[in-house]
Amino acid sequence: MTTPNLGYDAFLDLAKALGCRGVEVRNDLPRPLFDGISPREAGKKASDRGLRLVGLSQVYPFNVWSDGIKHKVQELIAIAKEAGAETISLIPRNEGIGTEEKERKDNLNRSLAAILPLLEDADLVALVEPLGFQRSSLRYKSELVEAIDALGAAHRYKLVHDTFHHALADGGPLFPDYTGIVHISAVVDPALRLDQMEDEHRVLVDGEDRLDNIGQIKALLAAGYAGPISYECFSPQVHALGNPLLAIRSSFDLIEAGVKAG
Repeated sequence: MTTPNLGYDAFLDLAKALGCRGVEVRNDLPRPLFDGISPREAGKKASDRGLRLVGLSQVYPFNVWSDGIKHKVQELIAIAKEAGAETISLIPRNEGIGTEEKERKDNLNRSLAAILPLLEDADLVALVEPLGFQRSSLRYKSELVEAIDALGAAHRYKLVHDTFHHALADGGPLFPDYTGIVHISAVVDPALRLDQMEDEHRVLVDGEDRLDNIGQIKALLAAGYAGPISYECFSPQVHALGNPLLAIRSSFDLIEAGVKAG
């Protein structure tokens, strides 16, 4: 989502030039997944550049279970297996519906239980992303961890720690042992309250970051997290960058310096 205007090959070349170890690919962009090439060929293009396909996103809304959602999960699993992707992503309903405690927990438990055998059969992990918006049907990582534990499914479900959504959900426990990936982005507009922040405000991390990305990353690493950290910027300002390599590299350098600064 940080560079949706790049073709698949250019996206992989950018990741390699930045020294990344892997990439995430999305199926919700206004272009065909993998620019229309086969998942097998797409996976080979990544591996030929020394890159992992760490994730394939997404099924939405996974926690409104139906035959249609089951088909979407099965389809995404099949693509992930063919491409060699390590995970798929599951995104909760985010429309202000199904947010009452009993309904949201029942829906979450039902969907996780139904998807689990599909993951077992495919030997695949699903990343579930709590969204911190007040309209979200899954805001809190603690509810997700509780549901995963009730199923005994920590080997198949991992959570996404998104620094934006963590801040919008008022922080809380980090759960590094349950975390499969960390998504980072900043909000720099000083006029916005937390409850006014939206995806279009998410930009590259710089010195004006209001979400404490560096602090969140440092806390996760100190708690033992050792998995991937991936950019997820939705701002049109970022999408329109003329030189994303320079801008992202500058942001990477700032983050690394901040993390090392003790």
